[in-house]
Amino acid sequence: MKRRAGAPWAVALTVALVAVSLPARAQTAPSATEVAGYARLHHGPHAAAHRGDTAALQRALAAGTAVDARDAHGRTALHVATFARQHEAIRLLARAGAALGALENDRYDAVTIAAVADDEPTLALLLQLGASAKLTTSRYDGTALIAAAHLGHDGVVRQLIRAGAPLDHVNNLHWTAVIEAVVLGDGGPRHQATLKALLDAGASTRLTDRQGRTPLELARANGYAAMVQMLQAAAAR
Repeated sequence: MKRRAGAPWAVALTVALVAVSLPARAQTAPSATEVAGYARLHHGPHAAAHRGDTAALQRALAAGTAVDARDAHGRTALHVATFARQHEAIRLLARAGAALGALENDRYDAVTIAAVADDEPTLALLLQLGASAKLTTSRYDGTALIAAAHLGHDGVVRQLIRAGAPLDHVNNLHWTAVIEAVVLGDGGPRHQATLKALLDAGASTRLTDRQGRTPLELARANGYAAMVQMLQAAAAR
């Protein structure tokens, strides 16, 4: 699975990879200090959402607290409940009219938060409640699908594809989900399964990175033989 060195563009690619933080690191879950401070700062819904305390959540909303009130990082109670995997709180917030596509300060929505966490049950719930898999999110102008492909979260990728996620969205690094699965993946089983799901759904093998390199060229350069075979087969269809 080791990347092959020595390609003329290897240095530039290495710089690009270093510049890209993992989505999981770019996201900022509530810290213990923030959670403890929610009540003091009158963010009742946030504290209740983190605990999954639906009775307290209902009381806070009934008292007039806005369902989409923000904490210091721009998170709504829905973001907090998603980070904490509190399904009943998510359901209650959705029924109360929470904005399912709200973006926090790092421009992540609940769907992308669940996708990065590899949290298939929470993602399935959000999509069932009407959240969109089509939003442009993150500082990279990406999508939940690109973030999941980057990390090799193949089950999440399949869910997002079924939900209509844009297969060929190009982020501001000029990478698609297919390219990220190759460039930022490890070439292992989960990234292979991710690439297969994308190709089976009809994702483009012709879109290139900013230097004009195709996914096939990138897979060859990285020494990812299984991915090379998949991309060759997809191109021959």
